[in-house]
Amino acid sequence: MAKREKLADQVIAKLQERISMGKWKKGDKIPAEPELMEQFKVGRSTIREAIKTMANAGVLHVQQGSGTFVNEMVQSAESLEQRLRRARQEELNQVRVLLEYEIIRLAVTHRTQKNIRDMKHALDARIKAIDAKDYTASIDADIVFHTTLATASHNSVLADLYASFTHVLRNSFQQRDAGSVVQFRKTHALHERLLQAIADKRESVAIECLDALLQNNLIRAK
Repeated sequence: MAKREKLADQVIAKLQERISMGKWKKGDKIPAEPELMEQFKVGRSTIREAIKTMANAGVLHVQQGSGTFVNEMVQSAESLEQRLRRARQEELNQVRVLLEYEIIRLAVTHRTQKNIRDMKHALDARIKAIDAKDYTASIDADIVFHTTLATASHNSVLADLYASFTHVLRNSFQQRDAGSVVQFRKTHALHERLLQAIADKRESVAIECLDALLQNNLIRAK
């Protein structure tokens, strides 16, 4: 059962990608089950599970005797977090990079002393967790630092968008580090330099630090 559900999730991601990219538009009829089975190399039960899930979410509409259609209300049927969860890693990386650079630019200009203190507290918690070899606490502290940095941009929409990437960041650590705090220790000095650059309002230095961090931390596409 678990294996079929995992396959169904993969099919859901592929179907929704085609809708998002405009291959199937609102009101379009999607291919019949046999064709989908052939395209995705899965069984009928997997296709039916995927279509049922998407119909329950309002993305698809099953019309008995006629087929399955893309719902007219598809744009409002899926939350941003759901959309991020099914996105390809390459797409996530591209959006995350855009957010990170804009956050840095705005934070250098608009950060307050409270923002600096909050980020400093997060880094203190980060190094304590690293020294204790507490992997989960290291992840938590790192995410707090970056979300606090987003808050320092003083753009609430940007901060909210970045907060939506929290699960993406967590998945990045889990996929890459496999429970080790080594990577966190390796990049800690860069985090400290980044904070100092923001405190000093030195945008070019902050961007250099971000470049190095992104090179280390972006999720690799599979």
